[in-house]
Amino acid sequence: MPEIRAIFWDVGGVLLTNAWDHTQRMSALDHFRLDEEEFHSRHEMVVSSFERGKISLDEYLDRTVFYRNRSFNRDEFRDFMFSLSQPMPEVLAFARDLANSGKYFMGTINNESRELNLHRIDKYGLREVFRLFVSSCFVGLRKPESGIYRLAIELTQIDPSECCFIDDRALNLECAAKLGMRTIQMQTLEQLRKELGTLGVKK
Repeated sequence: MPEIRAIFWDVGGVLLTNAWDHTQRMSALDHFRLDEEEFHSRHEMVVSSFERGKISLDEYLDRTVFYRNRSFNRDEFRDFMFSLSQPMPEVLAFARDLANSGKYFMGTINNESRELNLHRIDKYGLREVFRLFVSSCFVGLRKPESGIYRLAIELTQIDPSECCFIDDRALNLECAAKLGMRTIQMQTLEQLRKELGTLGVKK
C-alpha cells in the first residue's frame, strides 16, 4: 500500500461539535422560541447558498429569522450560534501531534458557512494544525460532491492513494473513496488511532 502523505479532516463531528447542524439549530429554536416548521422551511431554501459562501450570515439570518420583528436582536442570536461550537479536546490534541510530527500534510475538507468557519478556525487555533482549509464557503463546493475532494487533491498535488480522509458520515467517505482516497469513519479517538495505525500513520 502507498504510504500516507496527507491527512484531510472533517471539522464538525470530528474535531469540534457541529457548527449549525440539526442539533444546534434545534437548540437555538428552543432558546429563542422560534417556530420549527417555519424556520426549517426557510433554512432549507438558503442553506446551500449559505454553506457555499454565496450569502453572508447576516443575509442568512435576514431570510430565516429576522424577516419579522423579534424580541431579541441579531447580535444575541449570532453569539448563541457561535457558543454552540465546542472542541473535542483529545481529538484536537491528537491532530496537533500529527501536525507537529512534520510527517503529514494536514488539511480540512468541510461544509461550513464563512463566519462560523472563521470563528472556529480562530477560536480553536486550527491554523496551527492545518495548512489548507478546503471549506465549502471558500471553494463553492460541498461534500459529498466529488469536486471538493478533487480540488483538495489537485491543490496539494498528492496522489489520492496517499491521502486519508476522516469524516463521521458514511456518504462523505464513499465519495472520497471513489476518487481513490483512503477513508476512516470517525467513531472514537481510540478507533481512529487504530485505523490510522493500520495505514502506517504514527505521530
